[in-house]
Amino acid sequence: MNIYFEEIKKKLVNKFKIEDVEIIDNSYKHKSHKNFSTDKFHLHLKIRSLHLSSLPRLDAQKMIMKALKEDFKFKLHALEISIEK
Repeated sequence: MNIYFEEIKKKLVNKFKIEDVEIIDNSYKHKSHKNFSTDKFHLHLKIRSLHLSSLPRLDAQKMIMKALKEDFKFKLHALEISIEK
């Protein structure tokens, strides 16, 4: 797995009560988009967390986006988040 993905995983696990995180790189699906850049990722995070799943979905997603705020400046373009128990 990409070293950068491991960094994301570590950030999330250290910040929240998370049982598991699967990171799927969907960047290839966006190659035809106008603003596509090979330097930035389009990721899908599949998070298993009793804590985050107990929160309203929007609140949990905002918390995750805030935790990855700096990543959006340099490495992330888009993020899809799925949270389950």
